[in-house]
Amino acid sequence: MSTSTAELLKGAAELFPDEVVTQAHVRHLDLPAGAGRFALITLDNGLDHTKPTTFGPQSLANLDKAIDQVEKEAAEGSIVGVGVTGKPFIFAVGADLKGVELLKQHADAVAIGKGGHDVFKRLATLAVPTFAYYNGAAMGGGVEVGLHCSYRTVSKAVPAFSLPEVFLGLVPGWGGCTLLPNLIGADRAVSVIIENSLNQNRQLKAKQVLELGIADALFEGADFLEQSLAWTAAVLNGDTEVSRPEVDRGAAWDEAVARGRAIADSKVHGAAPAAYRALDIIAAAKDGDLQAGYDAEDTALADLIMSGELRSGLYAFNLVNKRAKRPAGAPDKSLARPVSKVGVVGAGLMASQLALLFLRRLEVPVVLTDIDQARIDKGVGYVHAEIDKLLGKGRINQDKANRLKGLVSGVLDKAEGFADADFVIEAVFEEMGVKQQVFAEVEAVAPAHAILATNTSSLSVSEMASKLKHPERVVGFHFFNPVAVLPLLEIVRGEQTDDASLATAFGVAKKLKKTAVLVKDAPAFVVNRILTRFMGEIQNIIDEGTPVATAEKAVEPLGLPMSPLVLLELVGPAIGLHVSETLHGAFPDRFTVSPNLKAVVEAGKRGFYVYDSGKPELDPEVAALLKQGDTVLTEEQVLERVTGAVAQEIGLMLDEGVVAEAQDIDLCLITGAGWPFHLGGITPYLDRAGVAERVNGKPFLAPGVASVPA
Repeated sequence: MSTSTAELLKGAAELFPDEVVTQAHVRHLDLPAGAGRFALITLDNGLDHTKPTTFGPQSLANLDKAIDQVEKEAAEGSIVGVGVTGKPFIFAVGADLKGVELLKQHADAVAIGKGGHDVFKRLATLAVPTFAYYNGAAMGGGVEVGLHCSYRTVSKAVPAFSLPEVFLGLVPGWGGCTLLPNLIGADRAVSVIIENSLNQNRQLKAKQVLELGIADALFEGADFLEQSLAWTAAVLNGDTEVSRPEVDRGAAWDEAVARGRAIADSKVHGAAPAAYRALDIIAAAKDGDLQAGYDAEDTALADLIMSGELRSGLYAFNLVNKRAKRPAGAPDKSLARPVSKVGVVGAGLMASQLALLFLRRLEVPVVLTDIDQARIDKGVGYVHAEIDKLLGKGRINQDKANRLKGLVSGVLDKAEGFADADFVIEAVFEEMGVKQQVFAEVEAVAPAHAILATNTSSLSVSEMASKLKHPERVVGFHFFNPVAVLPLLEIVRGEQTDDASLATAFGVAKKLKKTAVLVKDAPAFVVNRILTRFMGEIQNIIDEGTPVATAEKAVEPLGLPMSPLVLLELVGPAIGLHVSETLHGAFPDRFTVSPNLKAVVEAGKRGFYVYDSGKPELDPEVAALLKQGDTVLTEEQVLERVTGAVAQEIGLMLDEGVVAEAQDIDLCLITGAGWPFHLGGITPYLDRAGVAERVNGKPFLAPGVASVPA
């Protein structure tokens, strides 16, 4: 270890006293086929697979010491090669983000990048070949430490493999941006570093790691290390030759970078810098100057660590990975009752999706009811077809498919279906009278302990329960469409919902693998209320006279997954209109009902756009329906007005106690509406842009929560 590296890591370690330290254990073994004595470094933090191995300053120092040892042995000729692997199920998942959050100075951020580079690149300069054995989950710095090795193998059992830094607001800063394009070509590197990250942090499967050329060999998980060592012996003995295609450093490289910029533009619209910084480094890596690339990574990493976007990204990461697991306000889980049978009222698409989810996650009998047998048969048929798809993709085996199909049924008679159900959820027409009638019918036949859950998106749970003998067992259980994709579940406590019913609801949510957030029984709850205010303000601006294209383009800096009117199309204009009418009834001073939206719904239009050219263009028939005023705003004025409206609504929701804290608003928007990590949901952005202060007189979050600590 050089003195400067040691000093860098020592200084960084002092800033991060609570690091979960990874050890780098060196052991020696004789390779098969007489290939020679081999040194194997195992990365292990001493904890089980639920606490993945990470690289903080002390961990890097430990790896550095291990490399000191094997470097000496390699120079002496006492070993023929060096391997790096991880503890069971985990290779390594990159930098310890808790340490990154603590950094306050740009110089300290530079030290983190430089320290990692100084340690990892030593693997490339040893006197013997080096091997990375990706035995388990590998992300970020875990992938990068392997990129510095001469050869790599990957286990078929690897559950996740990625360079997720851009997703969080960073760049792969320990060699990823520089080494990966030089190994597999710029286009493939752009797919891994930019495209996958910006597609909700998509992970690679082990086979893809091999096909992309990141790994040189793929082995079964059961005897992965044994097979990797046998392969290593064959490589060292010259029996196996590893050939890699030559990287195209011509126009293809530039085209790949341009493709990456187009992807970044389509996803974040220039609103978050990480993707663009990564692409700059990939572009510069074309000439193969590795050290220049490492230096550029150090600078970019430090700049981004000190940025608001990264702090928002880390805040969002912590919400999804920590707060989501301990929902604020949830009752003691010991109060929860077991659920061994589920009833679903309705057999339409939403009800069928719910039936499938309960069936797959709880693996208990699920029974659907509806008003006629044909609907029931269609609902059960949908579930069976989806199970067949899972079987066809190899996600489940034939035995499991048969078992699941046997657990789902449908009956016309609620008494027959629900007499022994522990949890009954309704997904019928969004009209109070209909839902009250359904609950009255269910209460008459379901056991006294059964939870009655409603998937309402905007109606009052308390009012729905008000005519029942036992309103205390009614809870809101609001899923987001598509049910299988969006993690959020808004759990609504009615005025009389008791703790046992609520605890049971949270227990079920956990088994469903959903992110449950406790919300007050207030109109439209969280996501739909904020989105309706957001969309309503856009609609008002269009109605007043601003062109549709201007209003849509104005909010691009938010980097939302889709534009407001494309979202309206996805939700359905009729549903959007219904929710806006509900909220107008509750808060007429802030929520309007757009006459233009009403006209679009009455005309039976599915949205504002047609896609004849492959891109969204304003439907001429919709354009003919629009009646606009003569107030035309600029893009800047639109953004200011829309973000101001959202900030006001969130402030009022927090004052009303709709959720416990601003953090729950952000968790809902990230997991229920796909709002970007780089915004941290929404409140960090509103704070950073000064909107919260302007509208509400104070920021939503304390300094350092989603910003650089003071």
